Amino acid sequence: MQTAAISPHANIAADVRVGPYAVIEDEVMVCEGCEIGAHAVIKKFTTLGRRNRVFENAVVGGEPQDVKFKGEKSFLVIGDDNLIREGATLHRASGEEETTIIGSRNFLMIGAHVAHNCRIGDDNIFANGAALAGHITVEDHVFLSSDVGAHQFVRFGRYAMVGGKSKIVQDVLPFFVTDGNPPRVRGLNTVGLRRAGFTREERGALKNAYQLLFRSGLPLEEALSSMAQFNDENVNHLINFIKDSQRGFTRERSREGIEEEEFSSEVR
Repeated sequence: MQTAAISPHANIAADVRVGPYAVIEDEVMVCEGCEIGAHAVIKKFTTLGRRNRVFENAVVGGEPQDVKFKGEKSFLVIGDDNLIREGATLHRASGEEETTIIGSRNFLMIGAHVAHNCRIGDDNIFANGAALAGHITVEDHVFLSSDVGAHQFVRFGRYAMVGGKSKIVQDVLPFFVTDGNPPRVRGLNTVGLRRAGFTREERGALKNAYQLLFRSGLPLEEALSSMAQFNDENVNHLINFIKDSQRGFTRERSREGIEEEEFSSEVR
């Protein structure tokens, strides 16, 4: 497109389609099959894998919103087959030679934001206005509803679903639905797990793990020890996710409707 501004120092595959008034800066790599929409901006030090679609007015690879950032060289690396919708903003990392990573087959809807130094896996969906602060980890198959806001350094476990406008300040457990303000675990992400092909036995093991974790009254360490006896791959992932938590994790609302006190997930 004649009105697009494409740097001669960008590496653009021959079949990439670029819309009017799009901007592609120096030291950008855009691989085969990508489509860059009108007025989209691909900033320097960004790599786009194959078959990504960047829609109108998205800004990909912008400088981090970090007061410590001093203009150092850092990167944004994006995998294959992602949909990056209108007005989304994805930032490169803060810190010399550091990288923000976004995997493959993610769907980032209108106005979604991924900040510096995030690590995003595969097959995630971020609905309109979902915003991740810096240094956040999102595993695979996570669904963030509209306007979810997440504090820096939190983690989202795989197959988690988070309800709209939730304010996330602690880790979100895998396989469960988390919702509300303050956010609370509401139960197993049954619909998501069924759609993903989890067997009845696999869902049953996770449901039993949920009961031990939130309903048994056992101390955390004892609950995790009992969960380990299931010898189930997904339950083991849940156990390890909890043990690796640095910020604690979101709990369930008490059955009496009284908010339970937040606690650290550290196992001693």
